[in-house]
Amino acid sequence: MSASAPKKSPVLHAVGSRVPGAPGDPDYMLSLARGLSVIRAFGEGRARLSIADVAKATNISRAAARRCLYTLGVLGYVASVEGAYELTPTILSLGYSYLGSALVARTAQPILDRLSDELHESCSLAVLDSDEIVYVARAATRRILSIRLSVGSRLPVACTSMGRVLMAFSEDSVRARYLSRVKLVRNTPHTIVDKAQLRAEFDRVRAQGFSIVDQELELGLRSLAVPVRRADGAVMAALNVGVHVARADRQGLQREMLPALLKAAREIGAAAGHAL
Repeated sequence: MSASAPKKSPVLHAVGSRVPGAPGDPDYMLSLARGLSVIRAFGEGRARLSIADVAKATNISRAAARRCLYTLGVLGYVASVEGAYELTPTILSLGYSYLGSALVARTAQPILDRLSDELHESCSLAVLDSDEIVYVARAATRRILSIRLSVGSRLPVACTSMGRVLMAFSEDSVRARYLSRVKLVRNTPHTIVDKAQLRAEFDRVRAQGFSIVDQELELGLRSLAVPVRRADGAVMAALNVGVHVARADRQGLQREMLPALLKAAREIGAAAGHAL
């Protein structure tokens, strides 16, 4: 089943790039920050970059970009191809180091697989990273939507069900800072682009304990998300299911899928706690 999508699909962000200054901080290693920003310059639609491309994306000099790329090449993280550079599969070891150490990702996968089989829909687990969510576990069905998601994919907080759950259950100060800086993008005619309305939506999600996003990220896609809590009640991740609009309306999501999601979220939280 294929969802109709707007002409310009929402971007899976490869969060870019600019290296923050840290004047006077003797513990700040600028060379490390530059190297990491160079890695992050490669992303969706940017598989191959020249030295000039990297310098522009990271706001560092071409000489510094060249040295970073050279060092990453010596370490095996990038390769030179036809005068430009590409990431190599070795770069995956950096992400897998996190996934290997993240209890919630390790313990969630078998539960996600079972939940996806039960609901016959794709289910995902994500954590909050600044203004975006990062997918740390996923069980996908063969139903086709225009957005291709996998572990490591990033999406904006504002227009995703998991993002709204994670931000809704963040501290008030975190939510306030987010709302003060975020630039809301209209992905579809249904996307919330008013900050007061988004703030009210966060309050609603926190009060009801779940979030439904209805065609705000992509036309044809509805998603339902719930929080995954630690033993102390703190929210450590969000769990969601995404469906085509023809499969379930908002009431159907609540009636048919919310109980299963809440049960799976409790199981993931308990399993992560037992694995400590």
